[in-house]
Amino acid sequence: MARRNIYIIIVAVLIAAAVINGFMPKPVPVETAPVVRAPLMVTVEEEGKTRVMDRFVLSAPVTGTVLRTVLNVGDTVTKGQTILEIEPRMSAVLDPRTRAEAAARVEAARASLNAAREDSKAAKAEASYSVSELGRIKKLHSDGYTTEERLEKSIADERRSRATLRSAQFAVTVASYELDAAKTTLKYSGTEPAKRGNGPVKLKAPVDGRVLKILHKSEGAVVAGEDLMELGDPGALEVEVDVRSEHAVQITRGTKLLLERWGGEQALKGVVRVVEPAGFTKISALGVEEQRVLVIADITSPRAEWTRLGDGYRVEASFILWQSDTVLQVPSSATFTHNGSRAVFVYKDSTAVLSKVTLGHSSGIMTEVLSGLTEGEVVITHPDDEVENGTKVRAIE
Repeated sequence: MARRNIYIIIVAVLIAAAVINGFMPKPVPVETAPVVRAPLMVTVEEEGKTRVMDRFVLSAPVTGTVLRTVLNVGDTVTKGQTILEIEPRMSAVLDPRTRAEAAARVEAARASLNAAREDSKAAKAEASYSVSELGRIKKLHSDGYTTEERLEKSIADERRSRATLRSAQFAVTVASYELDAAKTTLKYSGTEPAKRGNGPVKLKAPVDGRVLKILHKSEGAVVAGEDLMELGDPGALEVEVDVRSEHAVQITRGTKLLLERWGGEQALKGVVRVVEPAGFTKISALGVEEQRVLVIADITSPRAEWTRLGDGYRVEASFILWQSDTVLQVPSSATFTHNGSRAVFVYKDSTAVLSKVTLGHSSGIMTEVLSGLTEGEVVITHPDDEVENGTKVRAIE
């Protein structure tokens, strides 16, 4: 009887222990992350595309029949090379008014050429000054009399002046060809029959470059002004990115950026050249109207690293708004608002301890901690409603 009573007592104790254990609160499983000191970068990421800086569209100067071209997209052309030929339609006799209009267009084209030449002279003088200024700033920088920012600005100014000079020189070339095109109407007038048998009109490449697009490959009829071919230099690329207007106001000329997921093994570096002052409306993939702004950037990485890039290629641009090499930071998912201030739960001795913090910059994934935490502490990420100050918790892998 005594032994049976002992067994009954033992079973009763076990049942009572199980009941008590069932009603006792269990530790809440939580995910944790350490407070670390590491580099942090705040960026604005948008999708963009490359484009040739100086694009030239060749159009038909006369109405007639364009002959089949032997060129293909990607072929290299040199300045002055004949790339298209047009058999002009038999010219009509010009009446006095039409002849006067054609003569006026010739004079207008001549005036445009003179203006382009003057702009080229001004751009050349500016480029010469930028080169000498860059040399002076480099000397001052090497002697320690100026800042790195001043040197970078001088380098950017010198690059911009060279690009402006190149565009001005291209404009002179284009204006000269536009003058030739304007003279064509008078040259092939029906009142000058002796000149009608001189053969096809030859269109020559205005610059050295490559064929970007052929709009009229086969022989066929064209009208004056119809686009026939696009030329450009794929080695002179820029990046066009449209960003939301609220992000555009944070981006300025000189802002650095990284070009990622363009197909190469490593990200390319770039710098913003222009933030256009006018925005436009764009419908997002979710059907929401957004105000967007075009940002134009130059690629500063060596040309050898992006030789495979061409016109209209997709890139993902990350504009660097702020960065630091050593920042105390926590996952953004660990922070929350408590009584009007920011706070985190610190994981300490299997207990959640509420700690108020002061936060700084945020990349979206990681957030800078200005005060309230120390390096090496462990915080709870994604805390739910079950976690409160003093709650017993259990870290999960």
